[in-house]
Amino acid sequence: MNRNAEFSPSLYDPRQEHDSCGTGLVANIHNQASHDIVRYAIQAVTRLTHRGAVSADRKTGDGAGILTAIPKEFFIEELKKLGQGLEKIEDLGVGMIFFPQEAEQRERCRTVIEDQVLKHGLRLLGWRPVPVDPSVLGEQARQSQPLIEQVLLARGDSISTKDYEKILYLSRKAIEKHLLEESVRDFYIPSFSSQTLVYKGLLVAHQLELFYQDLANPLFKSSFALFHQRFSTNTFPTWPLAQPFRMIAHNGEINTIQGNRNWMRAREPELNRLAWVQDPEELKPIIQHGGSDSASLDNALEAIVMGGRDILQAKSMMLPEAWQNVPHMPEERRAYFEYHACLMEPWDGPAAITFADGHYVGAILDRNGLRPARYVLRQDGLLVLGSEVGMIDIPADLVSRRGRLGPGQMLAVDLKEKKLFTDSEIKDRLTQGKPYAHYLKQGLNRFSLRERNPEYQAAHFSESEMLSRLHAVGLSKEEMDMLLKVMAEDGKEPTYSMGDDTPLAVLSKQPRPLYHYFKQLFAQVTNPPIDPIREKAVMALHSYLGPRGNIFEESPEHAKRIQLLSPILDEVDLEDLKNLPDEAFKSDTLLTRFKASEGPKEMEEALLSLCEAAAHSVKKGTGLLILSDRAIDADYAPIPMLLAVSAVHHHLIRQGLRMKVSLIADTGDARDVHHFACLLGFGARAVCPYLSQAVIKQMATNGTLGEIKPGEALKNFKSAVEAGLYKIMSKMGISTLSSYMGAQIFEAIGLKNSMIERYFTGCFSKVSGIGLEEVAQDILTWHAQAFPQTQEAQVIPLPIGGLYRFRRDGEYHAFNPDVVRALTKLAKTGDKEDYQEFSKLINERPPTTFRDLLSFKKAKPIPLEEVESVEAILSRFNTASISLGALSREAHETIAIAMNRLGGKSGSGEGGEDSARFFPKANGDSANSKIKQVASGRFGVRASYLAHAEELEIKMAQGSKPGEGGQLPGKKVSEEIAKLRHSTPGVTLISPPPHHDIYSIE
Repeated sequence: MNRNAEFSPSLYDPRQEHDSCGTGLVANIHNQASHDIVRYAIQAVTRLTHRGAVSADRKTGDGAGILTAIPKEFFIEELKKLGQGLEKIEDLGVGMIFFPQEAEQRERCRTVIEDQVLKHGLRLLGWRPVPVDPSVLGEQARQSQPLIEQVLLARGDSISTKDYEKILYLSRKAIEKHLLEESVRDFYIPSFSSQTLVYKGLLVAHQLELFYQDLANPLFKSSFALFHQRFSTNTFPTWPLAQPFRMIAHNGEINTIQGNRNWMRAREPELNRLAWVQDPEELKPIIQHGGSDSASLDNALEAIVMGGRDILQAKSMMLPEAWQNVPHMPEERRAYFEYHACLMEPWDGPAAITFADGHYVGAILDRNGLRPARYVLRQDGLLVLGSEVGMIDIPADLVSRRGRLGPGQMLAVDLKEKKLFTDSEIKDRLTQGKPYAHYLKQGLNRFSLRERNPEYQAAHFSESEMLSRLHAVGLSKEEMDMLLKVMAEDGKEPTYSMGDDTPLAVLSKQPRPLYHYFKQLFAQVTNPPIDPIREKAVMALHSYLGPRGNIFEESPEHAKRIQLLSPILDEVDLEDLKNLPDEAFKSDTLLTRFKASEGPKEMEEALLSLCEAAAHSVKKGTGLLILSDRAIDADYAPIPMLLAVSAVHHHLIRQGLRMKVSLIADTGDARDVHHFACLLGFGARAVCPYLSQAVIKQMATNGTLGEIKPGEALKNFKSAVEAGLYKIMSKMGISTLSSYMGAQIFEAIGLKNSMIERYFTGCFSKVSGIGLEEVAQDILTWHAQAFPQTQEAQVIPLPIGGLYRFRRDGEYHAFNPDVVRALTKLAKTGDKEDYQEFSKLINERPPTTFRDLLSFKKAKPIPLEEVESVEAILSRFNTASISLGALSREAHETIAIAMNRLGGKSGSGEGGEDSARFFPKANGDSANSKIKQVASGRFGVRASYLAHAEELEIKMAQGSKPGEGGQLPGKKVSEEIAKLRHSTPGVTLISPPPHHDIYSIE
């Protein structure tokens, strides 16, 4: 499925494929196959049509399909038509093939398939064109419709029954690899199995049986069926991306998908250990290029199951329940989840997943339970589970059991044992027979719980050395006072208002840290953020250090990791990690620096040497690789730690060494929570911010922090960073730090594409910009200030700054005093000259946003009489919706009156509106906001409020604080505000981050 790997029109990026859908399953728990199961599945998915999307032609859907067992009676008859027969029908394998429309490519695909199945010891029984009716399709679906055939196979004499499904998997992967290397496009294999068969396409659910005529055949019998109706939230619908995939059907989004893909790529060397694989290269890549998040999830699950784990264990590893903070969980179960947490990071995000492999059929929910899965069991053993109730009509008197899955829960049918297992029974089965608690007791180093000096420790530098180091990382006096000092005093990030009006880093004339070129992504619309305060029970900052075990094996050695309860280290932590006696945790420190006198080009050479040294160190058995920029001096400047970490991370992935080592950043340039998030998001497992800690220790020692002692100040700083990490993770709907690490939940803005591809591989970047040389030049600018070249020169005091507050000699601010004064004067006078002065300040400002780089294309003027009237033009103007509470009553009403006089519209914001404003004043003015907002808190929303709106503005998510929600402090909730919001004076009011009626069909 490499259609998207080569073709990315416009801003579309196939790596961002997500969807929200309806899914479910129908199964006979006694494993009795019937055509009724297939009919029920089609009926159920048809009743989920409202969960899918339909194109404007009302015929082309985003995708629908079903997955069934291979219908034996049906294929016995089909084999007869081909003049073939099988002694045992269980030896039949069926490949469902989507061929390209182009005849030459189609024949090439057929040749590769036949060659590979014979090469792997399978017998080719023949080809079967799948009977379809294209007339039921919409125009878009018909234009892209592949030629659909089935290749019928049989188990060769050299293949055991046990290995048959694995060899089919190996053959399919080899076929895909060969055709990918030949750049064959529009080829896809929906299924290739001796157990299951997938019928899917760019369909609306009711078209399934009409298009695929096999599904109407009474001989088409199955004991189970998965079904799926797709709604692609930000994607191009295609035939391959319809679901079910080969093992799963998924409703939801995987928020950590880029990291999960990276980590699975890093695990590819482990394929060498699979005994049934002669050439492991045939199985690579594990994750197919160009797939959606759901497709990647299916690829990973397939690999883990084929590697030897059953599908229930594999799903519980990939989507573990929230075990860290559950007080009453049985210890055996907790040990099971912690053991596997040492082995694999979760695939995090809202998910309801149905799955089947011929042995089990079942479903699982994500740890937060953000997608529904309800089930009904009929007395005769018919199980129906899905996104809705009522998918199949079952009289109440025939229901033996009904319920729903809770967060992190599973339900499954064992088709061999012919039994339905609940979540508790599944988890009990998974924990039986293996002493996971013993493995952890013997192997896991609970480093964070060790006995140590209770005082947090920081490095000590002389006053002159401290000043030089602060210059070298570009830290300003402002950052010390407004960032580090506040974190050390309050134990939380400082909060400021009015947003960021400084230039993007790439447009700034000031040197900026590399971190500023990366912007955090956040959950939007279909994907809810998490409340890090009220939902903290499902969140965790746990992480594990040291080499990771092979996910295809189970061994006591897999528990041999170091557990950290926090990724933030101090001096004692770092030294203790360096001196661990266990050979598995042998550490090595590599210096992240380059020779300043060689100029900016030297940094790339130093970076390449660093990557090679890292690979060499890992090959020698290093388990903890510490990247440190402490060894800077007059001769050496630091490589930005973010660049060093990400470069080494991706180099080790490419070298097949990444799972053997954990990266620790020992850095002086991390001070803001965003900096820590970047380092962890691009591959570090822990961070020691030695310089920030040294500054805080110095502040506490010299009395800058008042009565706060150094140990307490350092503890507060650590707490502030941890709270900030929770908030950042929650904004993307991510629950665990182990999922966030390496997930690259950022977009780069203003970095050269070649730099991104090599050192930040896979990071989203739509706008190119500067490269390594320019980044190095900024570092050398700071280095020159830190270490003057002449002996007579003195290190100058730290710059005041100006990033947070306007300073004449600091960073440019769009809303600087000159602009504010000019705007205020213009508002008072309305004079043309004052407008020209104001507009000149705006139009001639330094480039601050990308729109400042754009210019209008000039066109020929039109006659004045053809221009719309002033009144018509003004009617198109709206104001931003700002709530009463953020604005005073006088300001809020004045804006509404002014816009109504002009014929435009003002927005109420989410704080409600006094009903007295709905009616005209005595002088004819109206203070009624024509645009009424409905936000997640529903403040002030009532029937009369809605009735007096000309437009309704439904807030899908907070725009001012994306992913965080809104908060009006209790001290601002006066009697007037409380009345408008239907609340109580003095009580803090929260607008939840997600709008639960909007973010998905749920």
